[in-house]
Amino acid sequence: MKLVVGLGNPGPKYAATRHNIGFLVAQKFAEKVGLALKRQAYQAVVGTGRADGQETMVLLPQTFMNRSGISVASACKAKKIVVEDLIVIHDEIDLPFGSVRIKVGGGHGGHNGLRSIVDLLGSRDFLRLRVGIGRPAGPVDVARYVLGPFSSTERAQLDKVLESSVKALEVLLLNGAQQAMNEFNNRVFLN
Repeated sequence: MKLVVGLGNPGPKYAATRHNIGFLVAQKFAEKVGLALKRQAYQAVVGTGRADGQETMVLLPQTFMNRSGISVASACKAKKIVVEDLIVIHDEIDLPFGSVRIKVGGGHGGHNGLRSIVDLLGSRDFLRLRVGIGRPAGPVDVARYVLGPFSSTERAQLDKVLESSVKALEVLLLNGAQQAMNEFNNRVFLN
């Protein structure tokens, strides 16, 4: 089984923020492949079924970003999911808005959701689908920026970013990390 985790914060206050782009991509993917995200388990909203020919669980932790590892580790343990079958979708401030990168392993880069997952799994070797949100211009507090809403320009382009991210996730699931990296890394999907 593949475990696809979208990172974000629960509740309407955070729904349309940059930090929740992992939730948005996972929800769009689940909708596209017909997985209903309504069951509550592992301190998360969960959907399970066949996606792109594989048994797949989509998980949206409801623990808040900084404690995402609690939910992810619980699901991995219960379903006996090995770290190589874990895909975490998250916002990436060090990538321009509209870019998508696939990465195998690595550090947390200051991302508290990733830090929590690494700490509780005891491994960094999971797959990451990094969705660029860009850095704020000028002396803006990073926490305020990531927890803030998308700008009007970003909102106008968000559907395209989500579609590109879902395509990258599908290639990752169907053809593996190397193929997905070759196809999607170093590209920006906006006009």
